[in-house]
Amino acid sequence: MSGRTLPGRRGLRGLFTARPAPPAPARPGDVLAAAREVRVSLGGREVLAGVSLDVRAGEVLALVGPNGAGKSTLLAALAGDLPAGDGEVRVDGAPVASWTAAQLALRRAVLPQSAPLAFPFTVEEVVRMGRAPWAGRDDGSAVAAAMAATEVRALAARPCPALSGGERARVGLARVLAQQAPLVLLDEPTAALDLRHQELVLRVCRGQAAAGRAVVVVLHDLGLAAAHADRVAVLAGGLIAADGSPADVLTAPLLTRVYRHPVEVLPHPRTGRPLIHPHRTTEPEAPGAPAGAAPSCST
Repeated sequence: MSGRTLPGRRGLRGLFTARPAPPAPARPGDVLAAAREVRVSLGGREVLAGVSLDVRAGEVLALVGPNGAGKSTLLAALAGDLPAGDGEVRVDGAPVASWTAAQLALRRAVLPQSAPLAFPFTVEEVVRMGRAPWAGRDDGSAVAAAMAATEVRALAARPCPALSGGERARVGLARVLAQQAPLVLLDEPTAALDLRHQELVLRVCRGQAAAGRAVVVVLHDLGLAAAHADRVAVLAGGLIAADGSPADVLTAPLLTRVYRHPVEVLPHPRTGRPLIHPHRTTEPEAPGAPAGAAPSCST
């Protein structure tokens, strides 16, 4: 037997029941996460090339940009799931690596692009997993509210592998909501959803921000970002090409340059928010013409 001293009964109880304290309530505008000159390389390619970004309480921040621009990588770095090769990520005022897993789980909730389940957990069981960081302080009302907000309450007893892709996406979002973390990080939560549920998810994001949380959401649909985000950060080539309000950032010249395809931006007739469309021509393309070789649009 080793010479190590074993803790007494009271000490053992503390090992299993002690839980980290939750973060203090955030005020609107508080920076809940920040990236400073963050660089990340994957597979020998620099995916983030020195990104700086603040994530503030009370805001929906949309990350948009073409494939490979670094959106999901930036989200993973903000979550602490992907270490930065250089620079710094801070969550709740401290370096993200300084938090234990339990402490971090109370401060941020993450919805990845895909989270396949190998076991037939029911919908309610999966949503209840969001309460794991609060072990010993289970809150059935949080689970019920999350299921209601995402319209999965009727699916509560169904096994998740039997659901459609869109249903599983909403269950994943319900799990994130049940976690009740002040920082909510969502990677393409609308990718598998129909029009109605895309709008539902973005309304949920707006509700989370209104409740004082910071929401970062990766989107490919520029129309959703324009309609629902308070701020939009456009990524291109591992850098932030623009960061600001949808009206200031989602402009035809910038989007045409970033997406390498002519884009038209018009004001919505009722809200004034940007309406974004690829420039299309009714003329058939000449044989051998490069894809997207449409004439430049004026602004």
